[in-house]
Amino acid sequence: MKGNLHIWVRLHRWRLKHLSERGFLTILSIVVGILSGVAAVIIKNTVWLTQRIVHSVVTTDVENYIYFALPIIGIFLSVLVIKYVVRSEVRHGIPNVLHSISKQGGKIRLHNLYSSVLTSSLTVGFGGSVGLEGPTVATGTAWGSWLATTFRLSYKNTILMLACACAGAMAAIFKAPIAAIVFAVEVIMIDLTVFSLVPLLLASATGVVTSYLFLGQDVLYPFEVKQAFNMNDLPYYILLGIIAGFVSVYFTKMYLFVGGLFEKLKNKRTRLLIGGTGLGLLIFLFPSLYGEGYEAINDCLAGNLEYLFDNSLFYGFKDELWVAMILIAAVILLKIVATSLTFGAGGVGGIFAPTLFMGVNTGMLFSLLVKQTGLHQINTNNFALIGMAGLIAGVLHAPLTGIFLIADISGGYQLFVPLMITGTFSYLIVRAFTPNSVYHIQLAQRKELLTHDKDANVLQMMDVREMIETDFEILKPNATLRDLTEAIARAHRDLFPVVENDGKMIGMVKMDDVRDMIFKHELYDVIMIKDLMYMPEYSIDPNDNMEVVANKFEVSGRYNLAVIEEGKYIGFISRARVFTRYRKQIINVSHV
Repeated sequence: MKGNLHIWVRLHRWRLKHLSERGFLTILSIVVGILSGVAAVIIKNTVWLTQRIVHSVVTTDVENYIYFALPIIGIFLSVLVIKYVVRSEVRHGIPNVLHSISKQGGKIRLHNLYSSVLTSSLTVGFGGSVGLEGPTVATGTAWGSWLATTFRLSYKNTILMLACACAGAMAAIFKAPIAAIVFAVEVIMIDLTVFSLVPLLLASATGVVTSYLFLGQDVLYPFEVKQAFNMNDLPYYILLGIIAGFVSVYFTKMYLFVGGLFEKLKNKRTRLLIGGTGLGLLIFLFPSLYGEGYEAINDCLAGNLEYLFDNSLFYGFKDELWVAMILIAAVILLKIVATSLTFGAGGVGGIFAPTLFMGVNTGMLFSLLVKQTGLHQINTNNFALIGMAGLIAGVLHAPLTGIFLIADISGGYQLFVPLMITGTFSYLIVRAFTPNSVYHIQLAQRKELLTHDKDANVLQMMDVREMIETDFEILKPNATLRDLTEAIARAHRDLFPVVENDGKMIGMVKMDDVRDMIFKHELYDVIMIKDLMYMPEYSIDPNDNMEVVANKFEVSGRYNLAVIEEGKYIGFISRARVFTRYRKQIINVSHV
């Protein structure tokens, strides 16, 4: 152990002596890209192996019924791994990364190096209705965080490594390097600057090359554009964008609603029983909800709707288009329910694949409705593809990611204009109803979300408790002016909190208010502190975020504000200390 530590110390000293900051970050970005790509390969292959084992013991005649039990078995195994192997909470991948950037200086717990691989493989391998993108990003960013900590990188460089890991992981999963960089900018909120561009490009390229080496160069969704963009289809792309926006709103609201219901259940066994049973029932009725849904997406893009009927109670209606349309509508509405039940029961995964699944089915259903009603003859395959971009733009609040990702993974650059149109309208609709994406909304509610607003980000990263100063002379309410003069002689401050024996702050005295009195000795034993004190209109709770604190300073015009927790005196925060720390943080997070 000591030998390994010595090697790392020597390596750290060597790089400080021989490599510039940018040169070292360039090397690290390549390493992070490789590690993220390997993480994607391991997770993909582990899930594939798990599914092969599961399906090898499932006979065809009982497969429909076994769908009811498989997901709950996988989630149960995931819960066991978390409890007995990981022994720590495994959070959702991308929100966990965002939280670590906001509140933990980019430090991610070491168990994330392997925990998401194990738990997501079991969850998805046994049919949990979630994706693998979040766990892959979580694993890649854990490696990025570990490297940043090992080499003692600054905050701004640590965050850059997390963004590189995210780009590398997404590039490896989808084989879409440009879209992966755009995702890091839109979702992880990294600033795309001259400083960050080269590491992001290298990490993304390295991630996708790693994926090519192990998984081949085939695109995730092979798609042949048989009909290029037609101006006559323009109104329908706009309408699809609007519909995708409302479906995205439904996705977000339902995800939060079901998640809120499970948060009220404190017993994990109850969560597992209710969530697993509900998920099993949905998959039993609609087998296309099983797992990530990538095979169903490819079938839908090819115009093959048999994925809706395979192993289903509705198999006898597979030649009835109207039944297929009803089933498409059902799986659109129920996919996010199945995803939320998977999470609620204790499963681990991501929401990216469910978003794509709902998107492709939304586009397919819309195009079938238009064709069957005789409104217009449109290409159903194109609209199915573009529906995915609409849902990514809406659910993730990431229109550029939707545009570039779908163009990349399908080779459908001939449809770039309709991708832009549908994605933009979807984004506009969803922004009117949900200001933050699924990834961001809970962080925003806790005032922990970092955005591209650097000033707001710096305030979010500042900790109120670290601002508190306690070197103030404390007075009792029954003290006299004489006691105050003695306190003034000892004090370095001109504020004196008045605190009762139980620690409750009942007021304060300012030196400016008593300056004339302290020279009148005849008043020393006559005037009581309780007659001189006043209770300030504004105070700070140590649980406030710095944005609230800054607003209180601005509104009150004060230079010092008392910190009070449940009525008890804690200390003071000064305007000068806040702005000094603010300036240091600005320097720390700024990329040259």
